[in-house]
Amino acid sequence: MDTITHGIVGALIGKGFFSERNGRVATFAATAGAMFPDVDVVQEIFSTDPLAIVKYHRAITHSFVALPFFAAFLAWLTRAGFAFAKKRSSLRDWEAPSWGFLFIIYAIAIASHIFLDAMTSFGTRIWYPFSQERVAWDLLFIIDFSFTAIALLPQVAAWIYSDRSKTTKRAFSMWVLFTLCAFGAWKIAGAVGFPFHLWVAFVASGIIAALFFLPLIRGAGFRVSTAHWCQAGCVVLCAYIFACSLAHHAALTRTRNFAAANHIPIDRIAALPLPPSLLDWGGVIRTTDGVYQSRFDLRDSAAPVFAFSADSPPDEFVARALQLPEVQLYWSFARFPVIRTSSDRGRHFVDFNEHRFITRNRPGPTPFSYRVVFNDAGDPIEEGWQAEGMDVKRLIKIAPTHTGNLR
Repeated sequence: MDTITHGIVGALIGKGFFSERNGRVATFAATAGAMFPDVDVVQEIFSTDPLAIVKYHRAITHSFVALPFFAAFLAWLTRAGFAFAKKRSSLRDWEAPSWGFLFIIYAIAIASHIFLDAMTSFGTRIWYPFSQERVAWDLLFIIDFSFTAIALLPQVAAWIYSDRSKTTKRAFSMWVLFTLCAFGAWKIAGAVGFPFHLWVAFVASGIIAALFFLPLIRGAGFRVSTAHWCQAGCVVLCAYIFACSLAHHAALTRTRNFAAANHIPIDRIAALPLPPSLLDWGGVIRTTDGVYQSRFDLRDSAAPVFAFSADSPPDEFVARALQLPEVQLYWSFARFPVIRTSSDRGRHFVDFNEHRFITRNRPGPTPFSYRVVFNDAGDPIEEGWQAEGMDVKRLIKIAPTHTGNLR
């Protein structure tokens, strides 16, 4: 899940359960704690290793094993920083929660990040370093506009009704802003290959208008505290996740039924969430010789149609590629790879195309596709992410080992 949404969820938790008694410092701690695990991208940015995103992302900072240590450190850091800042006149009236209470806030916020990332399809090593297993419950897409909106809108509504003199102006301006965002999401979704009907944006605008303006009737919105607005948001978020789990079960059942009806041997199988809504899913099956893949809408009662992507016939280059430590690391990350081979002017290519992330129909490799290049002697001379698959050029040259004599 994207870092911004994590921060929004952290703020929702902080305002809903901690800020009423512990002030803005509690909201800050919950927001910062919910975003903190993604600090691991710093190591990825500065690393020259093409597999840095696999090695470092969603590892120690996303682990329940390390959570207490990070929560304790962040609680101490917040207390120390607050003590220093309180010397300034503008902060003298602020009261910070105790170290123990800050520890609880940070622990809950970090845990929310870990759980939400585990609900996506990327995979999260929640027991690192004791286990390298990537947990992926496949309930939420990495960027879920509906989920983000549910977490954000109650906080905006609470802000709108926090000042009677500014309520109408705030409600109107926020309604216009979120309506524009709804139509922007419609435009973006269509551009990246996950379109939805325009009327959905109008319905979203109507729902937002109801949330912002209906509480004006008899001043109902002014009688709801910020904490209660945000607690209601947490309840709706949990209900949304539960609805996603029901949809996931239905999608996985359809995928299993296809495999059973066609007597397909299953190595791995999954139902993967797709934008724009919890009704859109992808079914993926890895067999011994390729991957079956489908994209379907749960509102369509027809059986989903699956396309098959076959592996290339195994050869010496595939066997050697699978022995490379980098490829073994990639293989532990990939869930539905298709192995393809090709040759051109004395260079032999072994491509591992990951089919977990279903995208718009376009030529070229899929996201997170890894390539190994061999010379005629069987020595690896280049390897890394394919440029088209990762939108960046990550192939790096490596020194041939001069092993020769392929076996």
